[in-house]
Amino acid sequence: MVVADRGTWARAQVPPEDTWDLAAIYPDIPSWEADLQKIRDAVPELVALRGTLRDGAGQLLKALQLEEAIGERTSRAFSYAGLKKDEDNTDTQAQANYDRVVVLSVELSSAVAFLEPEILSLPEGTVERYLTEEPGLQKYRHALESLLRQREHVLSAEIEMLLASAGEIAMAPDTIFSMLNDADMEYGSIENEQGEQVTLTKANYQRFLESRNRSVRKAAFETLHAAYRSHRNTLAATFAASVKADVFFARTRNYASALEASLSPHNIPIAVYDSLVETVNRHLPTLHRYIALRKRVLGLDKLGVYDLYVPIVPEVEVEYSYDQAVETVLKGLAPLGSDYAQTLGSGLDSRWVDIYENKGKTSGAYSWGVHGVHPFILMNWSHQLRDVFTLAHEVGHAMHSHYTSATQPYTYGRYTLFVAEVASTVNELILTEHMRKQTSDKALDMYLVNNALEDFRGTLFRQAMFAEFERWAHEQVEAGEALTPDALSEHYAELCRRYYGPDVEVDENVAIEWSRIPHFYRAYYVYQYATGISAAAALSRQILDEGAPARERYRAFLSGGASKDSLDLLKDAGVDMSTPEPIEQALQVFEAWLEELEGLMDATA
Repeated sequence: MVVADRGTWARAQVPPEDTWDLAAIYPDIPSWEADLQKIRDAVPELVALRGTLRDGAGQLLKALQLEEAIGERTSRAFSYAGLKKDEDNTDTQAQANYDRVVVLSVELSSAVAFLEPEILSLPEGTVERYLTEEPGLQKYRHALESLLRQREHVLSAEIEMLLASAGEIAMAPDTIFSMLNDADMEYGSIENEQGEQVTLTKANYQRFLESRNRSVRKAAFETLHAAYRSHRNTLAATFAASVKADVFFARTRNYASALEASLSPHNIPIAVYDSLVETVNRHLPTLHRYIALRKRVLGLDKLGVYDLYVPIVPEVEVEYSYDQAVETVLKGLAPLGSDYAQTLGSGLDSRWVDIYENKGKTSGAYSWGVHGVHPFILMNWSHQLRDVFTLAHEVGHAMHSHYTSATQPYTYGRYTLFVAEVASTVNELILTEHMRKQTSDKALDMYLVNNALEDFRGTLFRQAMFAEFERWAHEQVEAGEALTPDALSEHYAELCRRYYGPDVEVDENVAIEWSRIPHFYRAYYVYQYATGISAAAALSRQILDEGAPARERYRAFLSGGASKDSLDLLKDAGVDMSTPEPIEQALQVFEAWLEELEGLMDATA
């Protein structure tokens, strides 16, 4: 049986060397069970400290140490169960174990809910005094100072517990959308390239959008969006409820807006958000130029949005085995230094990665860091060039987790969403430069440049447009306006016309696209993709141009975790995201690549 058939294999058939080694977390289920019991036994000890933080610095230290120890143990138990479930979702015992640890995590969250309000209820100056009296608290200084900064937004313990309970209700819009979008929505059928009627699904939709047959991609786009239009009232009400929940929690916590409520806990000024949108808007003519090139290459008078995903460069028929990809990635990432390469190579040899598809395995790809152990990477290898870039992307996340875990205590052992995509995108950009230098194949070179352009279009321009849309939606609710289906569609269509420019037709199918974006149910999340790729473009350029000095700054960034505010970590690495400059630089990279693609296409015309 060939590798391509592995999707039908049962998990037990997969050779161990092709799987991740979860024994690095727990040797067996009884060991995992034993840790669950240790967590349960420790929780009452933490709860018993409620009301004692006024008794001195030692009590605060004891509470923070106990919370950290329980948190790390719970995270490890949760990771083991989650990874075990994801390797085979048909394993009912694995699903049951995962459900158990989810319930335990919720119980733990409730048990520790008293801690932050009680710290903030201490008389002003008390925490600062404790920090001078107890040397052990220095480890928690940044966390405590970040908490004190939120003093006016953290309420009494009773209200915090009430809000925590209401959190499940507030998640209902997301849950309802997911059920409709993932379980109940039916898209009908279309005629494929062979003239056969096939059922349209989210899984095959992207493939049809990339079809060389325009009638196929047009049918896929119109059929899918017609299904969302038929549910437009339900989807508008669901999205409006999600936005209203965001506004409710922001106002309850004394924030001026839902945007401030999202950015303030991470000390991100609203000016960063504004700067992103304003800078991208100034460069929309460059995006319009790229779209005009697409129109010219496709030989069309007017583009539909369904024409934005079909490749405009020749097909590149290159297959990569997993081992070939590992070799390519390790060579490509050499500018990150020998320690990076050696650590990564050793990790890949030590079964960090679950490589191939099998029956019941979670689709896609991700990296999951386990503090105090090592990261784990899920792949579903299909031998395509895009898999090579996916591997580079995920090992970027993995090495970020590795360096953070090796350097920081659990309290600072996770990086924030604001910097989450930086390391992964740095790897993709550096790999692109490497592969372009290594090839004499013009078709492959064009593919690599166009692939980079598409990443920027989807991650910088598109996410900035999304950021504009969700800010408008929240401001509508904050002003007492209704989010009707018509209002949502009209505003989304207006944004699409501005972003796509005069060469793209914006019709009712484009206008309803807002209704199928899952990220809109995580308030003010998407802008971080755009800031992330901008920071990554600047850092990758510095690493390639400066060498060792930039590499050392970058290593410190990877090791920083949450020990500093995200903006400070990036500034130390050499990128000041409080200014428009990194976004300007990223957009200049986009324009330079566009000029290269135009030149390559003219040369091969």
